Amino acid sequence: MSTIATEKKQFKPVDLSKTGYMVNGFNVEDTDKLDDEMRSIVQRRENDLGPAYKLFYQTPVEIVRGKGVYLYDQNGEAYLDVYNNVPSVGHSHPYVVNAVHEQLKTLNTHTRYGSKLILDYSERLLSTFPEEIGNIMYTCTGSEANDLALRVAQAHTHAQGIIVTENAYHGNTSLITGISMSMGPNVPISPNVRWVPAPIDHHDGKDVGEVLAENIHKAAADLKRHGYGLAAFIADTIFATDGVLTDQPGFLKPAVEAVHEEGGVFIADEVQPGFARTGRTMWGFQRHDVVPDIVTMGKPMGNGLPIAAMAARPEVLHEFGTSQRYFNTFGGNTVCIAAATAVLDVIKNEHLMENCSRVGDYFLKELKNFAQDNPHLGDVRGAGLFLGLDIVQPDGSGNPDPAMCLTLVNELRKRHVLIGATGKNANILKIRPQLPFQENHVDIFMNALRETLQFME
Repeated sequence: MSTIATEKKQFKPVDLSKTGYMVNGFNVEDTDKLDDEMRSIVQRRENDLGPAYKLFYQTPVEIVRGKGVYLYDQNGEAYLDVYNNVPSVGHSHPYVVNAVHEQLKTLNTHTRYGSKLILDYSERLLSTFPEEIGNIMYTCTGSEANDLALRVAQAHTHAQGIIVTENAYHGNTSLITGISMSMGPNVPISPNVRWVPAPIDHHDGKDVGEVLAENIHKAAADLKRHGYGLAAFIADTIFATDGVLTDQPGFLKPAVEAVHEEGGVFIADEVQPGFARTGRTMWGFQRHDVVPDIVTMGKPMGNGLPIAAMAARPEVLHEFGTSQRYFNTFGGNTVCIAAATAVLDVIKNEHLMENCSRVGDYFLKELKNFAQDNPHLGDVRGAGLFLGLDIVQPDGSGNPDPAMCLTLVNELRKRHVLIGATGKNANILKIRPQLPFQENHVDIFMNALRETLQFME
C-alpha cells in the first residue's frame, strides 16, 4: 500500500449543497483542479449523464478492475476497499463469475416459466429465516424491494402511515425517496410519513429500546390523528445512515412490540446488514431477537448483480397477493438466481459468517484501543464487518466534527484506502468492507488511519 506525502493545509467544511447533499460527494466546481484524464471523465459525465450523477472524493478515482478486497485504477495501483458492500463476497469472485457465465450460456429468462432454479434457491434462502417467514418475491434492487414491501404492508393493514428514523435511507423510487430522510432538503418527505429519533445511546440511563418504542407510539398516534393509520415501521437493522447503531443487541424488540400494538407491521431492511455481514447471525434483525413481518434484501445477495427480494409472513402477504398483480421482468431471472445461489455457496464454503465475526471483533478492538489515545476519535461501534467510528471535536466535548471526518475520508483515499462517511452530522466513518476481509487488511487500514491523523496534527 503506497504512502503519499501531501502538503499540510487548513481544511474547511464541505458545502453539501454543492455535492447534491451527498456526504463525500465531488464538487464539480473543482473540476479544473483535476488532472487531464479525470477532468475529461468528469466533463463527459456532465455532458452524457447529466448533473444528478455524483462522484466520490474531492479528487475522484478511476477504477478499472476489482479482485477480492481490492480495487485497481487505470495505472494498476491497488486500493483497499473498505466501503463497498454490494460485491459482498469479494470483487470478481471466481466461483460467482463462473456460475453466472455458465447460466448465461444456457438460459436467461423471467419467472413466468416453470423453473426449479428459482424454487431451489428460494427454499434454501427461506431456510435461513425464522419459520414464520414463508414467502419470497424478487425484484432487481433494494429500492424496488422496499417499494413492494410498503405496498404489501399497506394492503395488509388497510392503512397508509409509515414510520422511519430521522436520517433513514431506503432507496430511490418515488415512493421510497419519500421515506428516506437522508436524501437532503430538496427531496420532500411524503405527508403520510413520520420520523422518530435514531436509537442512539446517550449514556443518560434511559433504555434505548424503550425510548424508541415510546417515540413510535407518539408517531403512530399522530398518524392516526391525521387519518393515515399505521401501516409499517421500516428500519435498516444496523441503522447505517443514522450512524451505524449496533449497541446493545436487543434494543429493537420493544420497538417492534410497539409497532404491533399500534396495528402496524415491522419491515426489516436487510440490504446492508444481511447475508452474514453482522457476523454471528445471517440477518441483522436476529441480533435483536425479533421476527419481522417483512424482510427486504438487495444487491449483495447477487454480489452486485441486479437481484433483490422481499420475504414475508404468508398472512401478511395474502391480501396483496390475492388482490393485486405483480410482475418484475428481470426480478429473479435465471442468471441472477445463479449468482445468488453462488453467493450462498461461498458464504457457507468459505465460512464467511465466522470470518466476519472473528475479523470484526479484531477490527473493533483495534479501533477502540486506538480511539482511547486520540482526541479526534470518539465512540466506536460495530457488528461483524460493519463498524462506525465517530469523529469528534478534540476539545473533549464529544461534539461532531464533520469537516475532520470528510478530510479523513479524502486523506485515506490519497493513501489508497477507500472508505465513506455517514450519520446525520456526516461525522462517522462508515467501515463496511467485503466479507472475506482479513486481519492483515485491518492492519493496513489502521496504519493508514494512524498515518493520516499524524499528518493532520
